Amino acid sequence: MNAIDLDGQRAVVTGGGQGIGRAIAERFLASGAAVSLWDRDQQLLEAVAEELSTQGRVRHIAVDVSDPAGVEAATLATIDALGGIDILVANAGIAGPNHPVWEYPIEAWQQVLDVNLTGVFLCCRSVVPHMMRQKYGRIVNVASIAGKEGNPTASAYSASKAGVIALTKSLGKELAGHDIAVNCITPAAAQTRILEQCTQAHIDYMLSKIPRGRFVLVDEIAGMVAWLVSKENSFTTGAVFDLSGGRATY
Repeated sequence: MNAIDLDGQRAVVTGGGQGIGRAIAERFLASGAAVSLWDRDQQLLEAVAEELSTQGRVRHIAVDVSDPAGVEAATLATIDALGGIDILVANAGIAGPNHPVWEYPIEAWQQVLDVNLTGVFLCCRSVVPHMMRQKYGRIVNVASIAGKEGNPTASAYSASKAGVIALTKSLGKELAGHDIAVNCITPAAAQTRILEQCTQAHIDYMLSKIPRGRFVLVDEIAGMVAWLVSKENSFTTGAVFDLSGGRATY
């Protein structure tokens, strides 16, 4: 593992209780950062925070990222616990069910957009003013290759992740005059619990589209994110970093 210097940095990782979020948190701890895990599963958070506490300074906050008041409270609690926020990784997300557009349940559509897109917006909206006051910050939003290419029977997920890409580009331009980098990543599917929400046919479809012939590993995602949130990434902002195993054509 390459050493990336995050010594003294204070990070928030949403959806930090498992999968990609947990892998990112572990990589941050190994790099010297203190980490605040945000997740809506209180029991899971407590167990994971206890496990990771041997690796570094870890805090945890149960929060639904689609709840504006909850996100604001989590931001203030994190600042109180860690002394500030230098890094935000907006990773929390859900897959939603698999249906064609004309059969997609309206409630499910709204839930996916609320968590995957509005949740990222709310986290950025809450954390950015604090970064601006300290004149430093790094933000990585977790989108998906589905946001670039659109997956059939996953319109809500695909649309939400396309929105995350556009939000990242907008915010990156707005903060370009500050030392705050805002980028996003577009990974292919990883074998995490989010796949439990998908049909086997949809999982097979996603795998068939990856030229590498396998799913991305969560540690591979964490490695890219660790560099993106480091001080070395002092120029790139509003950009999209591909982790699709060759699937993306742009």
